[in-house]
Amino acid sequence: MHPFPHLYTANADAPTTGEVTLTAVGLPTLASAAPAEFDGPGDQWSPESLLVAAVADCFVLSFRAVAAASKFSFTRVTASCTGTLERPATGTQFTRFEVHAALVVPAGTDLARAQKMLEKAEQVCLVTNSLKGESHLHCEISTG
Repeated sequence: MHPFPHLYTANADAPTTGEVTLTAVGLPTLASAAPAEFDGPGDQWSPESLLVAAVADCFVLSFRAVAAASKFSFTRVTASCTGTLERPATGTQFTRFEVHAALVVPAGTDLARAQKMLEKAEQVCLVTNSLKGESHLHCEISTG
């Protein structure tokens, strides 16, 4: 790992109406637009969907790191995240993130240890740790 601090830069470019073009050095270009809830087309990534996807992605990558460091074998991990956007007194913000994780492990795996690995991934997820909204983890562990 590189020493801290790490710096990440992304760019957004847009005409007066229509999609926003998101770029970063070395990465594919993404098109973005307001979500349907904010009168956008609802058929492109939006800042809201990108944020929720970042939570799910970070959880999966955190789990992989935790599992590798713990020499924990698994077959597959998936995560789905639902973010709740509300308008409390402090202004519009995501107040809650529900992460639903599904883990497939080999037969004979210690399921209590698998649960602890999932919980550790939630604790170390840097995206979730950087957000104001509460995060709640729901786990499903199966063998296969």
